[in-house]
Amino acid sequence: MTARPHPRPLPLGPRAAAALTLVTLIGIAAFGWPLLADGRSGLSHSQDAPWLFAALLPLLVAVVVATIADQGMDSKAVAMLGVLAAVGAALRPLGAGTAGLEPMFFLMVLSGRVLGPGFGFVLGSVTMFASALLTGGVGPWMPFQMLALGWFSLGAGLLPGPARIRGRAELWMLAAYGFAGSFAYGTVMNLQGWVLLQGMGQGISFHPGDPVPANLARFLAYCLATSVGWDLGRAALTVVLTLALGTTLLKALRRATRKAAFDVPICFDMR
Repeated sequence: MTARPHPRPLPLGPRAAAALTLVTLIGIAAFGWPLLADGRSGLSHSQDAPWLFAALLPLLVAVVVATIADQGMDSKAVAMLGVLAAVGAALRPLGAGTAGLEPMFFLMVLSGRVLGPGFGFVLGSVTMFASALLTGGVGPWMPFQMLALGWFSLGAGLLPGPARIRGRAELWMLAAYGFAGSFAYGTVMNLQGWVLLQGMGQGISFHPGDPVPANLARFLAYCLATSVGWDLGRAALTVVLTLALGTTLLKALRRATRKAAFDVPICFDMR
């Protein structure tokens, strides 16, 4: 009796990769432009958030359409996207953000791992959008959260494939990624909020118009002073849930992917 091979994560086709690259470039600009702004520019992420959100939604649709066009996915993939996004959105209120405890992050790691980077990015963004509506967390920070969680899930899909790393080694790799990615998510989101907070002290406040290295040094001090403990809670919970539930959930996701046969071309028998 031979073991069935794991379904491979859906690879990025050229159109999906181009759409993701465009989204990423816009996201980097949205997060980082205040560092390059003049001190008299009156910068505010609360003003650019609606524009970012307006640009993000059609680009997310473009990523989905490009992934479907590249990989030949059908309605079953879109249905799985909706189910996983709903589950992730339902998981978020369980932690209520207490001490950074956000259980949906481990689901994003495992889903991105099984379903690939393009699917993972869209799943992360849609999950954050749905959870914001569910928890009343809609605000100027929401499009930035959508981008950050999308990148987090995308990264899980870019990890070495299951043909090379399996079993406990794969689980520990995903746990390590979840730990590091949780800190990366918190750091990126700190950048969005930090530029709005003035008067916190010379050592950690953002100074519009100052040289980028000086502001980045203050940003590092700000992260160490305000968010390390919060990010540690998120990272620790992601590791614990990944190690405790990862094997079961990976099997379930791979079984669902195998039955949906996302990567099997559709053929019509004309006989």
